[in-house]
Amino acid sequence: MRKVTKGMRIFQLFNVIFLGLVGSVSIIPIVNVWAQSFSGANAILNGKVLLWPVNFTLINYDYVLHNETIWRAFAISIFLASVGTMINLVMTSSLAYPLSRPEYRGSRVILLFIMFTMIFSAPLVPVYLWIKQLQLLDTLWVLIIPGAISAFNFFVMRSFFQSIPSELIDSGRMDGCGEARILWGIVLPLTKPVMATIGLFYAVNHWNNYTSAVYFINDRKLYPLQVKVQEIISNASMVMQEGVSIDISQMTPEGIKMAVVLVSALPMIIVYPFLQRYFVKGLLIGSIKS
Repeated sequence: MRKVTKGMRIFQLFNVIFLGLVGSVSIIPIVNVWAQSFSGANAILNGKVLLWPVNFTLINYDYVLHNETIWRAFAISIFLASVGTMINLVMTSSLAYPLSRPEYRGSRVILLFIMFTMIFSAPLVPVYLWIKQLQLLDTLWVLIIPGAISAFNFFVMRSFFQSIPSELIDSGRMDGCGEARILWGIVLPLTKPVMATIGLFYAVNHWNNYTSAVYFINDRKLYPLQVKVQEIISNASMVMQEGVSIDISQMTPEGIKMAVVLVSALPMIIVYPFLQRYFVKGLLIGSIKS
């Protein structure tokens, strides 16, 4: 057993103190947002709220729960995160699998084109004109189809597919399986870690999508949650008048902002711990070569 020296103890103590400070800096703003969302209007306006609610109240969340526009935006974001992620995974795996096999000709040329998109992004005006030509403006599909395949996620998945023994795929071919059957029946069942990892990447991206919605959606009824959150943060006083039968005299725009921010972040906070264990395995397993 290795002896723990005094220098190692000092180093470990320093790490604990340093990481504790970093963690505190990261968590304090979140705790402050939580405290303000449960605090009364006077306490928030007078700056009395720090890390614990003052004049505890649920009126800010009562407003959020009774605001139909927030729920509609919430439902749109859930649709984008669920349906969009499924499309992303199907499209990414369908492209990554053939380009991971050495027997397919022309794969290097396609890989160069994909890598080119990681270095140079298309200007906004040509993208807007292209989307307009496809008649995707003011539809939810404009937030899914143009970004159906992420180049970064593609290379992660391709690296994972390359780590699958070629003998396993050859045995499927000998049994008479086509390439689609090999992909869906043999390869994909082995890819749960990378699928969970990339799926979470895609889901978080859809959930936090803001710029694409601002650029390509003008109908306020189709705004996803993040655009609605920004609208509330920028002009909460106006949003408070949106047909909610609650006494707004007991509320403050700051409290509404904090409640909406927490509600918008809650789904990802709930989902992340269940998929966290796949992260390291999903990102590193494709880099291990036998």
